[in-house]
Amino acid sequence: MIALYIVAVIAVFAVIRATLEKNTGRKLPYVNVMNFAVAGAIVLLLDHPLALAAAAAYFVGSTLEANALASTYAGGERRG
Repeated sequence: MIALYIVAVIAVFAVIRATLEKNTGRKLPYVNVMNFAVAGAIVLLLDHPLALAAAAAYFVGSTLEANALASTYAGGERRG
C-alpha cells in the first residue's frame, strides 16, 4: 500500500508543477509523469489479472498522446 501512496505523492507534485508552469514546453514532462502515475495506480489499485493489461493499454495510449502533443508543439514534421 505504501507504493500507492508514493505514486499518489508523485502525481500530486506533477499536477501542481504542470498547473503552475507557464512554459508549455516545460509543462509536457509533468503531464507525462501524471500519465505514468495513472498507469501505476491502475496496477496497484485493481486486484485482477487483467489490471496489468489495462495499465499497459492506458500507458501506450497516453504515450502516443504525449508524443502527438510534443510533435505538434515542436511544429510537426517539416516536408519539402
